[in-house]
Amino acid sequence: MKNWQEIIHHTTFRYIDHTEEKTFHNMSNTALASFAIDDALATSVSSENSPPALRLWVHPKTIVLGIPDARLPYIDEGVKLLANQGYHVVVRNSGGLAVALDEGVLNLSLVLPGVKHLSIHECYEAMVSFVQYMLQDVTQEIEAYEIVESYCPGDYDLSINGKKFAGISQRRVRDGAAIQIYLDIEGDSLQRASLIRNFYDTSKKGEETKFDYPNVNPDVMGSLSNLTGKQITVNDMKQRVLSALQELSDVVEIPFSDKELDIFEKRYEQMVKRNEKVAEWQKEA
Repeated sequence: MKNWQEIIHHTTFRYIDHTEEKTFHNMSNTALASFAIDDALATSVSSENSPPALRLWVHPKTIVLGIPDARLPYIDEGVKLLANQGYHVVVRNSGGLAVALDEGVLNLSLVLPGVKHLSIHECYEAMVSFVQYMLQDVTQEIEAYEIVESYCPGDYDLSINGKKFAGISQRRVRDGAAIQIYLDIEGDSLQRASLIRNFYDTSKKGEETKFDYPNVNPDVMGSLSNLTGKQITVNDMKQRVLSALQELSDVVEIPFSDKELDIFEKRYEQMVKRNEKVAEWQKEA
């Protein structure tokens, strides 16, 4: 696996912290907005109107579904189950399957240009090596391989001693890519995994499906705090992200341009349209 320096040759990165933001461009800063923001950034870096970017985001009690999840036979019942548990449900526009977010989960979006010359694997490897780098003083045990019984399983699941604490998805727009990772930092990872397991049980009801959905086992997942035995908070990780980025590049903070905001509005409308049925089911719950 390649490391950050072998893949990333940019010397300047744009740093964006949206973890405390309640609104963005006069809209509620939900996961719907986050995916639209990343699309706007990917478009902007693709056209060289922005340097590469690293964005941090946190959303309370949100279940982010993948596109295949929307094809579950009883998806409406699954969405209502989640809504009745107090969770906001959205279908994202990037790869992967259902993921649970809350205040103990930190999300990072690494937005890179020039991805026509970078393979999908190299983009994933850049994110893996960045996480390993910023946690090198905490643990040397982070590995990347699929944790089969986890939720949203993939080749670049991050785990410690076989227990997953992070998953990565990727969204490509023109010649830009947003590599998005969730990091389970603190809180009740068992409850998160159990909730996703119940969602699949309710949405599938044991029926045969063309797509192979995961049989979630909460015991193969954990928070970074639990797996390292060290009290690590989301605020701790935010500082680690910024410090690591400053060590690897020059860091700049740039306001969103009018052009980026225009792109965001269009992408946000697309996300709202994608989620019309999901929104209706939540209202019915």
